[in-house]
Amino acid sequence: MRIGFLGVGKMGQPMAGRLLDGGHELWLCDVSEEAMRPLLDRQARRAGSPKELAEACDTIVVSLPSLKVFRQTLEGLDGLLAGKSLRTLINTCTVGAPFISDVAQACAARGVTVIDAPISGGVAGAQAGTLAVMVSGNAAKVTELMPLFRLWGPTIVTSGEHPGAAQIMKLTNNILCAVALVATSEAMTMATRGGIPAEAMLQILNNGTGRNFATLNLFPDTVISGTYQFGATIEILMKDVDLAIEQGEELGVPMWVCQAARLVLKHMVFEGHAQQDMSHVARLIAEGSNI
Repeated sequence: MRIGFLGVGKMGQPMAGRLLDGGHELWLCDVSEEAMRPLLDRQARRAGSPKELAEACDTIVVSLPSLKVFRQTLEGLDGLLAGKSLRTLINTCTVGAPFISDVAQACAARGVTVIDAPISGGVAGAQAGTLAVMVSGNAAKVTELMPLFRLWGPTIVTSGEHPGAAQIMKLTNNILCAVALVATSEAMTMATRGGIPAEAMLQILNNGTGRNFATLNLFPDTVISGTYQFGATIEILMKDVDLAIEQGEELGVPMWVCQAARLVLKHMVFEGHAQQDMSHVARLIAEGSNI
């Protein structure tokens, strides 16, 4: 297939690379020449604008950092919907059900089908092709695109004809990720203050009932090692937490624990740490206890 890829940042670049690995013709559009360069060196082609991308390709994958940027690239004279070839838009961003419903409606008016395919697994998962891909949308189109999704990871979950269903799945995943990160950071700080080595505490947690994403992956890979490079910023996590709490409250769920985790993250954003990797949450909580 000829596939367009809009946004080749930390997640988009390895995901686009997996499409090249699968033998597909790839067109790119991104504001960063540096981000595109590794893919251009592999014979991907450059589009100068979202419109140009949508003139060249009938299937386009979107991987963008915010709802605002997504909206800007969709609309206007140089937007995706101004391109004459676009027929299928694959969204991999975490944007929430209401937003993707609006996008699907706007696209439908132009004869474009939206398939929602948010992903989970971080940069390492994108590089290894082990992402969890949550898919919703037109069943026939989902079946047609399944070979593409399998290039990103073996975990494919489909949920309903409406694109918003996949967003609810993704936000449910991400709010648990955020709560686990904050709670584990506090618990590990408590253990350290109590004289227990971090490695020993993680061994106990991961063989006991306290194990979670943070104890199994984030702490061993980025905190204990001191790299602090999981791949997503605190600002991006904050965006997902806001969307998840909004979704939960709309569905009548009080979200008490999630609200508490949001307060911790909001404080870090207000203190100027928005652009730091989300693994720095552990460092900032430890420093607050003079560790």
